[in-house]
Amino acid sequence: MKRVATVVVTRTGPDYAQSIATGGFEFLSDEPVSAGGRNAGPAPYGLVLAGLGSCTAITLKMYADRKGWDIGTLQVSLTLEKDADGNSHIARMLSTDAALDDAQWDKLIEIAGKTPVTKTLQAGATITAARART
Repeated sequence: MKRVATVVVTRTGPDYAQSIATGGFEFLSDEPVSAGGRNAGPAPYGLVLAGLGSCTAITLKMYADRKGWDIGTLQVSLTLEKDADGNSHIARMLSTDAALDDAQWDKLIEIAGKTPVTKTLQAGATITAARART
């Protein structure tokens, strides 16, 4: 298998805040105050949506560059909702200040549905857990 990403999450104290290290970057994740956290960083679902949004924006920029399109300031807005049965639904809205025609928009929306993170989330991933032996 090819390794795509590695993240190390470390509990930083007695509350819910977590230190996240990935790709040479460190930042915090936490729960909002309303959920018992300190709101010291994005909540886990926010991080999932950030990954999807980032992948979408990067992929669309790469595609537009190859086509020679100016897509201006692209914004990807995402919302995660759960229905009464607990099924997750993610709404992704694209916007830009560039003047794109309908054919360009159609292609960008099509490409957004094919980004690597989109495919991973739609397909699901096998998740395992094991105890680290030291």
